[in-house]
Amino acid sequence: MNKLDAKEEILKLSEEINHHNHLYYVESNPEISDYDFDQLLNRLQDLEKQFPEFAFDYSPTKRVGGDITKKFETVVHRFPMLSLSNTYSEEEIEEWETRLKKLAEGELEYVCELKYDGVAIGIRYENGVLTRAVTRGDGTQGEDVTANVKTIRTIPLKLKGNFPNDFEIRGEIFMPLKSFQKLNEEREENGEALFANPRNTASGTLKMQDSKVVAERGLDSYLYGVYGNELNLLGHYEAVETASSWGFKVPQTEHRFIQKTNSIDGIMQFIHYWDKERHNLPFEIDGVVIKVNDYEQQRKLGFTAKSPRWAIAYKFKAERVETKLIEVTYQVGRTGSITPVANLTPIQLGGTTVKRASLHNSDQIEKLDLHDGDFVYVEKGGEIIPKIVGVNLDKRDASATKIHYIENCPECQTALVRKEGEANHYCPNEDGCPTQMKGKLEHFISRKALNVDGLGAETIDVLYDKGLVRNQADLYDLTFDQVVNLERMADKSANNLLLGLKASTNVPFERVLFAIGIRFVGETVAKKLAKHFKNIDALKAASFDDLVNVEEIGEKIAISVQHYFLNEEHLALIERLRAAGLQFEIVEKEGASNKLEGKAFVVSGVFTSFSRDEIKEVIESNGGKNVSSISSKTDFVVAGENMGPAKLKKASDLGITILSEDEFIQLLG
Repeated sequence: MNKLDAKEEILKLSEEINHHNHLYYVESNPEISDYDFDQLLNRLQDLEKQFPEFAFDYSPTKRVGGDITKKFETVVHRFPMLSLSNTYSEEEIEEWETRLKKLAEGELEYVCELKYDGVAIGIRYENGVLTRAVTRGDGTQGEDVTANVKTIRTIPLKLKGNFPNDFEIRGEIFMPLKSFQKLNEEREENGEALFANPRNTASGTLKMQDSKVVAERGLDSYLYGVYGNELNLLGHYEAVETASSWGFKVPQTEHRFIQKTNSIDGIMQFIHYWDKERHNLPFEIDGVVIKVNDYEQQRKLGFTAKSPRWAIAYKFKAERVETKLIEVTYQVGRTGSITPVANLTPIQLGGTTVKRASLHNSDQIEKLDLHDGDFVYVEKGGEIIPKIVGVNLDKRDASATKIHYIENCPECQTALVRKEGEANHYCPNEDGCPTQMKGKLEHFISRKALNVDGLGAETIDVLYDKGLVRNQADLYDLTFDQVVNLERMADKSANNLLLGLKASTNVPFERVLFAIGIRFVGETVAKKLAKHFKNIDALKAASFDDLVNVEEIGEKIAISVQHYFLNEEHLALIERLRAAGLQFEIVEKEGASNKLEGKAFVVSGVFTSFSRDEIKEVIESNGGKNVSSISSKTDFVVAGENMGPAKLKKASDLGITILSEDEFIQLLG
């Protein structure tokens, strides 16, 4: 291909992919399958590698990230990003509206919007191309996070339609609750401390140095404020509608995310509606915003020293209860992460009984200035995780002792460490700390890892406490006489345990890799690494660059994998496990193929010929991908008996092909 043809095809592909990206992520109305989309993207990536001089700044390939930002440049805002005045009082909203009527000329029209609980952002477009994205900062200047913002798929890299040559659009970047839950599930799986709430997680994600990790986190946005010198727009509501025609994801009127009204009654109806309905949203809001619609009226009303007179935010009251702190205890995760936990006098909060609340790390304890026996205020962070938000100082005993974060591991007394840039303390005694070792053993035999029948957490405790097992390889040296003499063991249960261990030698490599417990290597990452490197020796020899070039493998995971294989005890452990017969290389299964390449499956219900896990295994061995929930990206639902009617309805509404067990078998031929 000559350079002219390459340039034309790169331009055509970029525009076509950006178009389909907008249809999928902004309008939720895809025209092509995920497979076809990926084929277009792969073609573009190949061409950009061959002809890098023609790779546009707005290329869709920028979405996957990969840029490393060592320092975020400080940028002065062209238009100050002032914060709004806040209130929790409906009376103050009424007073604000009455005050405006006296100050303004003519009839007033208001726009009511959701107050998204995320990170405020200002994004500049020049000639229709995204050139810079800056955080709010102090309102006068913020930080340049352009590389990270480009990974967010709902933010266009290139605009369409009749847009201004130079303008800025502002809005909020947030983490959807589904993305937040998935991220915390992965962290729990890896033995890491859980994130507290979506808002802080979105903020931290936007400031990460590796944009590839940002791309994996699933951030989203709503954009709604247009700023520029020659916009020819009459009001805020018109600006939001017009921005939609340029390709932006804006608040939708059909979902009541934005609404016009000319009365205080209309404002109050909007507030009351969302105070109840906010719990049903797929993202967090912490209130609503009310603005005067007309730009000329906004200009005449002007600003106070801190905020515009023509806008105000009404914030919802979080449910908060008071209870007594009994004590702070410390949990040791299997990776050594130390999590402080507040044990509380039980209370009712958000429909559940709360006895404990995570204190996250030492900084949180210091910030709260906790003392023994304090009466504390508890809220549900992000409507999900209970958190302590304050202390009732009036009830503090004058002789109460200040709580200090521990210096040594509560299990093995090893001095704790805190790595630079990390919030948590860790116990570095990973191969000697009893709780870590028991945690690793329990993870090793768990259902998603080696799934050893006849062996559970209680038996692991007994085996460890009696000195029979210290690491994963010791399990395979157990004898019948050792096991049968354990408490509550008989001949049959002892035999079942040993047979379960023998059967685990047939578990495929990707699950063995997950089972050995490398930090940050969860189930999905283990599959990616196993599929790419094929065997443990190739993975062990992989360079940093080799690792980060694997799909979804970032800098943090690469460093952790390399660190694991630098430990001589880990290498010796792997050799013992290999000698015991465990699978440390990919074995091509009989009947494996690429028939299902690029196809996403949801498996639900009870089946006759196969278990659910067996069907999932067949899907993956034939190139398909198992996903946990039904969405527009799902290609097939394999439906067994007793599949939930809600799932079936959702699949039907989305036009997804529903396969019975027999139809699935026919699909594979």
